[in-house]
Amino acid sequence: MKQTTIGHLAIFAVNLIFGINTPITKSILNSSLHIDALALTYLRFIGASLVFWLVSIIFKIPKANKKDILLLLLASVFGVVLNQTSFVYGLSMTSPVDASIVVSMTPIVTMIFSAIFVKEPITLKKVVGVLVGCSGALILILSNASSGGNSNWIGNAICFISCLSYGLYLTAFKPLIQRNHPITLMKWMFLFGTIISTPFTFSHLTSIEFNQINIDITLRILFVILGATFLTYLLIPIGQTRIRPTTLSMYNYLQPIVTTILAVVMGLGVFGMKQGLATILVFLGVYIVTQSKTRAQLLQEKSDNQQNKNP
Repeated sequence: MKQTTIGHLAIFAVNLIFGINTPITKSILNSSLHIDALALTYLRFIGASLVFWLVSIIFKIPKANKKDILLLLLASVFGVVLNQTSFVYGLSMTSPVDASIVVSMTPIVTMIFSAIFVKEPITLKKVVGVLVGCSGALILILSNASSGGNSNWIGNAICFISCLSYGLYLTAFKPLIQRNHPITLMKWMFLFGTIISTPFTFSHLTSIEFNQINIDITLRILFVILGATFLTYLLIPIGQTRIRPTTLSMYNYLQPIVTTILAVVMGLGVFGMKQGLATILVFLGVYIVTQSKTRAQLLQEKSDNQQNKNP
């Protein structure tokens, strides 16, 4: 199997899980157990950190270069702390529909950051692909806006911080990700994330009525920790090292589609022509972006043209 195919499958799985995670997270926050956004996020950090360190010990994963530790601390701020905390906190204040609209802006943000940090060219084909995928997500989102609940501009703004931090993480820290094992990256990033967030979130954790948590909520929390945190953050570096940041972020458009399909399965919605069209546009957008030329390809073409002009 080609390395790029592995990367695409990894990121597809990540956004599939994230799409499922949105309604599950919302259901936990809406429960009567005093599990607020900061408490749930702190549980994610602690749980994921423990699992990643345990796996690294059992399978004897290579250690991180000492020079990379400081970079891993910085990467955890953008890739873990700001990304997860701001999204869950913003989601608690706004509707899932509005949060999905904000998530749909991630590929545009990533494309800009890629041009700045990775020097990837913003080609016409790439712009068209991003817009096509965005149009598919917006068709789905706006067609379900009437059932999305009340919106809150502050919550939307906080979700956008998550969008910015994730786009920055995908691009600015790509070299760090390429030279370290995925588990090595994540065990340090989630450890740092736990340490950084402790002063702000520990009091929220103590307010949870743990003795009132039933098996249903327990399973949902485990899914958030093991599925939407451990597994996804294990797969993200696999995709980052194999496909370009803009292409990777295009898969964010799958999340509102997955959420809609889950709503259909749960009897909370329908899947009609608009949903089908949205799905086609999203995959078409991803395909167009993957067909755009990389910086290396454009430089090679320029070099070949110069050689042809000067035989």
